[in-house]
Amino acid sequence: MKIITCLFLMLGLAVPQMEEEKIPWSSDQKLTWSDFRGIPSTSEEYVASTNSGISFAYSMRQTSGEAEIQYTVISNFYPDLSWYRPERVNDYILEHEQTHFDISELHARKIRRALSNLSKDLNFKEAAEEIYNTLEAERRAMQLQYDAETDHSNRKSEEYRWRTFVEDQLKALESWK
Repeated sequence: MKIITCLFLMLGLAVPQMEEEKIPWSSDQKLTWSDFRGIPSTSEEYVASTNSGISFAYSMRQTSGEAEIQYTVISNFYPDLSWYRPERVNDYILEHEQTHFDISELHARKIRRALSNLSKDLNFKEAAEEIYNTLEAERRAMQLQYDAETDHSNRKSEEYRWRTFVEDQLKALESWK
């Protein structure tokens, strides 16, 4: 049995080190302020910041001319890179930060769906990396769009529209959880 390749990509709003603590996304566990353990940025006016991203790993082995492929895609929250200003936050802001994490999970589901449709052959690596890179760029753009359209949670009608949109999208991709 010959191992062809093993790739591990971990990207988020910042690239955490391998030892960095992470909390995988779960529908049973929402973020709490105690999950935010980073030090607030002194240069930013924002009251909180969520650092989340998607871990993507796969392995490929060739046995008797056939490719055997396994992969995992996990949406993670990074507590030590996420922060808040205790005197300025509330539950409404926490839900805004949770929606950032939910956007990462939404894109993890899109990646899982796309990977499941790939041929499990020697071309998997190139195609998988292209899918990951495309959807990771889409995830980052959506994070920025969410903050822009909600003015970092200050436009309540847009905030609630986004929360509903992301929740509906997660439900639509429930089978890729």
